[in-house]
Amino acid sequence: MFTIDEIKSLLKNGEKVNLECKEAESQVPKSIFETYSAFANTNGGMILLGIHENLKEPDPEKHFTITGVYDSNKIITDFWNTINGNKVNVNLLVDEDVYPLDFEGTTIVVIEVPRASYTLRPVYTGENPFKGSFKRNHEGDYHCSEAEIRAMYRDQNPDGNDSLIMEYYTMDDIDADTLKRYRRLFRTIQPEHIWNDLNDQEFLEQLGGYRRDRRKNIEGLTMAGLLMFGKGLPIRDEFDQIFMDYREEVHVTPDVRWNDRITYDGTWENNLFNFFQKVTPKLTADLKKPFKLEGIQRIDDTPQHKAVREALVNLIIHSDYQTEGTLKVIKKADGFTFTNPGILKLPKFEIYKGGNSKPRNPRMQTMLRFVGFGDNAGSGFPAILAAWATEGWPEPELSEDTLLNQVTLTMFIKQEDEVESDPSTPSSTPSTSNSAPSTPNSTPSVPSSTPSAPNLESFENESLENKILSLIRNDEHITRKEIARQTGASMYAVKKELTRMKEAGIAEFIGFSRNGKWITQS
Repeated sequence: MFTIDEIKSLLKNGEKVNLECKEAESQVPKSIFETYSAFANTNGGMILLGIHENLKEPDPEKHFTITGVYDSNKIITDFWNTINGNKVNVNLLVDEDVYPLDFEGTTIVVIEVPRASYTLRPVYTGENPFKGSFKRNHEGDYHCSEAEIRAMYRDQNPDGNDSLIMEYYTMDDIDADTLKRYRRLFRTIQPEHIWNDLNDQEFLEQLGGYRRDRRKNIEGLTMAGLLMFGKGLPIRDEFDQIFMDYREEVHVTPDVRWNDRITYDGTWENNLFNFFQKVTPKLTADLKKPFKLEGIQRIDDTPQHKAVREALVNLIIHSDYQTEGTLKVIKKADGFTFTNPGILKLPKFEIYKGGNSKPRNPRMQTMLRFVGFGDNAGSGFPAILAAWATEGWPEPELSEDTLLNQVTLTMFIKQEDEVESDPSTPSSTPSTSNSAPSTPNSTPSVPSSTPSAPNLESFENESLENKILSLIRNDEHITRKEIARQTGASMYAVKKELTRMKEAGIAEFIGFSRNGKWITQS
């Protein structure tokens, strides 16, 4: 239950996506159930009865006038009678969600509407979901499109979406090279597994990539099998509204929008496993690899590498492939973004907490897990959070856009106190990823954060360009802040000069802020 002070704070900020105010002096407004549907199908919200809204009032604090309700008991009783009748298809509320509240000498009624479980959406008014389903945005309540409603019904399937048999698609539509590479990786990781002796169709059946439906007397590739291992043309025939796009925007300029890109260009079979294998090494290439040995084998993997791969796995297994959208992965100097079509099946707090995995595509999840990627226990997102927290990086942010029907995971790699740096500024702590000790027990040498400078007397008389070149040749990990300190120039002057040097091809910073390095013209 909310308090008076909390209600006042909400009203002061104005009606927004999760707040709706209605007058309702003596009866329950009919439009309240459209708002109930909208809140339930989106992210939940609060309805306040007994408040007049005047958006023409120039003073924001006077947008709302407390009018109160004449008889709160009657209003609440009428509301319960209606919502428990046939006005809506499902009642999500309990007694504690609807209550009166004394407010400055009068009474209002508070109705707290939760987000409906994916097993119950769509929540709709009347008897026709295609006419009575609503969603919420900043403009208010709007009718759900037919595509949005069908997506909600697909999400109700407890077995996920990717077991759907793609009629008329057979093993001839599988790309042999892709499946061969997958099976080779499967055999390497699980050399004793009995599936290794199966033929390709039998192998796919075990993975959930090929299925028979005896009741309907049909068989063929499943959605998971076709999308993961199929040839590009059959995939585009059936899923022409879905795209895959990886962009590397580490060194962008007004004239250069990306430094590297992977999208369909006719040179590769654009199935999901190919996309995953092409993108993964590019994503993790610049993450630092501290020296570590297990026996005589060097181990380059870190929790951060695993977290980035987990994010890519999540992109694939949570996408809705029966809608329009793009599996979009962007790598920037300060982090990564992963965007997939389809809204969240679970509330964000449950995803952050972990322990409950509800992917849209559980067979794809199984396929990736068998070759060492992803986790079925719902611990993937907490593992991402933990890996980022270990480095002191900002907490990854999961955002949902119900209008664009997509979810975006943003993973920044900058320290929160690195506000003075731009994406090309390295950390003052250099990477030791390329420093291999001479023996397993030796400690990698770490360069001093203040390098041994050139002759100071001649250094002072050099141009700023030459001073910078001397410093970065002496310490390829030096920060711009440290350059400014040692040269005596302002941060603005250093940034301007470095930009000029980059454009002239004299010096450039490559990699991420924490482990990148400067390179200079030889």
